[in-house]
Amino acid sequence: MSLTNWAQNQTFQARICSSPRSIEQLQELVAGAERVKAVGARHSFTTVADSPGGVQISLDQMPAEVVVDPVRMTATVGAGMSYGAVADALQQEGYALANMASLPHISIAGGTATGTHGSGDRLGMLATSVAAVELITADGSLTRVGRTDPDFAAVAMGLGAFGVIARVDLDIEPTYEVRQDLYDNPSWETVLDDLDGVMASAYSVSLMGTYGGDRLREVWQKQRLDSALSPAPPTGWGGTLRDWTPPKGHKLSPQGGIPGPWSERMAHFVRDCEPSTGGDELQSEYFVARGHGVDALNALRALGADIDPHLWGSEIRTVAADNLWASPAYERASVCIGFTWKKHPPEVGALLPRVEAALEPFEPRPHFGKLFDLPEVLERFPKMSEFLRAVDRWDPRQKFHNPFLGRLRR
Repeated sequence: MSLTNWAQNQTFQARICSSPRSIEQLQELVAGAERVKAVGARHSFTTVADSPGGVQISLDQMPAEVVVDPVRMTATVGAGMSYGAVADALQQEGYALANMASLPHISIAGGTATGTHGSGDRLGMLATSVAAVELITADGSLTRVGRTDPDFAAVAMGLGAFGVIARVDLDIEPTYEVRQDLYDNPSWETVLDDLDGVMASAYSVSLMGTYGGDRLREVWQKQRLDSALSPAPPTGWGGTLRDWTPPKGHKLSPQGGIPGPWSERMAHFVRDCEPSTGGDELQSEYFVARGHGVDALNALRALGADIDPHLWGSEIRTVAADNLWASPAYERASVCIGFTWKKHPPEVGALLPRVEAALEPFEPRPHFGKLFDLPEVLERFPKMSEFLRAVDRWDPRQKFHNPFLGRLRR
């Protein structure tokens, strides 16, 4: 049976699939392979993790350990663990991560390596919380790369190009509580009149909706109770505060303004339910500079009649600038415009060039784990040439290469 990604829009082309149970087994597999790549939770929609004709390694059987260092305020975690599992373990010990993505199901290594993120003006990509990685390099050696190493800015968000990650050190902090409020049907006009204010109104803010009408579906606010920020104004930007909390067993994380642990509220979905549409979807996402956010969204609204029939919904978030070479937010605080498409491959394939053309004046950068059609990717990332030179130094025989990485060189 062929291995596919979660959405089943990609079938991996590896000759062998393997699930090692120890570091030693992982080292032997990597050392003995001609071509090899690791997969995480398979939530990417591109071929970034594919290993055509080679070995595909899953880390889901590796030791699931979380070891806290209270002096350095880091936690060493198994790279194949899900964010949800790590969050639960940290919460039990009184610690927390600063941020999480929408899905707690994604793996630590996969989420950090591909440029996954949550939302928040002061919060960076998930990879910005990486303090060090331990990875198996082409000769099977276990190598540790920390923040003081010269290639750390390439390796921390490395697209699987430097080796197979075995463990990751993540920054942690004391645990905190979050309340989550939702506003239904806010006005597009009101939101765009003060986009910066809306996105700065809580610790983490997401806009949910489609593009063809006058109103968004929702504004999601996640507010830390230890934050100096005050709750949202009662007007909700033309929306109505939702007085509803998902019942137990619902796939959404608790809402309704009821405080609770960060581990249960920073992600949008709960870890023991299938998230989103259950995989009946395709996804794309583009990063534009904060100053271009309003104009970029208005450009998409002009295409709303064509986009919306093929769209489950769009999530609009913000992320802080960083210094990671392959990051879409490299040296650029960004508005992140995500599309959860219906599984209409031909229609979505035809729409992507039109969406990208509408965004082109705003210099969009793609999320590498989601579908895009943008040409000249190399030119969109100021440090991508340095990133690829670092890849060539670490992996001169291209053991971890695949066609997706080749696409970045053109």
